[in-house]
Amino acid sequence: MVGATGTGKSDLSLSIVEGLARAGMTAEIVNADAMQLYRGMDIGTAKLPVDERRGIPHHLLDVLDPSQEASVADYQVDARAAVEAIEGRGHVPVLVGGSGLYVSSVVQDFRFPGTDAGIRARLEAELGAEGPGALYRRLKERDPGAAEAIGPHNGRRIVRALEVIEITGEDFGSGLPEGAAPWRESTTIALRAPRDQLVPRLDERVRRMWADGILDEVRGLGGLGVTASRAIGYAQAIAQLSGELSEIDAIEQTQALTRRYARRQVSWFRRYRDAHWLDFDDTDLHATALRLAIGEY
Repeated sequence: MVGATGTGKSDLSLSIVEGLARAGMTAEIVNADAMQLYRGMDIGTAKLPVDERRGIPHHLLDVLDPSQEASVADYQVDARAAVEAIEGRGHVPVLVGGSGLYVSSVVQDFRFPGTDAGIRARLEAELGAEGPGALYRRLKERDPGAAEAIGPHNGRRIVRALEVIEITGEDFGSGLPEGAAPWRESTTIALRAPRDQLVPRLDERVRRMWADGILDEVRGLGGLGVTASRAIGYAQAIAQLSGELSEIDAIEQTQALTRRYARRQVSWFRRYRDAHWLDFDDTDLHATALRLAIGEY
């Protein structure tokens, strides 16, 4: 279950699991949202509260402290183990999330290139000293496709792409899941929304984050690692708390970044040639999605 943020993936996944249960199949949900791995980061990630999960088992939520660094390579191991354990119980795994590389790391059969501590340290030092702009321009010259997929603001992934290029001598694109074979046979349901409907939803979602208390949430988190502190919404809340941004500017910046992120999500999932794209507001959405799920199993 994939799609841009704000398209209703969580609600639809719950509906599908309940529908599968009515058809005699027990299903469990595996999270594929990178930021929902973090404990305590609930408001800014739109994490479904426990009491709204309808008693359905959820895996890989709240498994990292905010001070820890999320790794897609580690996630791949953990998520595949969760999938295999669910299958071992005779149940149906339902992978749900909008973090494209995290989803692809599970459903497609590819391995991540190794790392080099020296190269990584040097690139991270450049990132800290100069920001992501210079590194992004370098990546764009070396591998325009990877630069387009990553975007100019995700410094950590820019560093990783340049590291892989330096280690392997090949484009980082060769390490992305373009055309990779499936790891498991699966059905992909992708939710879409017209831009003129999605943008107001996203903007309202951000306003609600502030109304629901993201500043208090950030205050209570303590020390945040690099990944958590750069998450959309959290970076802006931190900047507001430190006096670098006004609340209006923090909200507007978060809205702009959220819209940009949604565009990248759509671009990523368009790679999935066999995905079933469904309109998020289709009156038959839940019934159609359930038929697709049952057809697979």
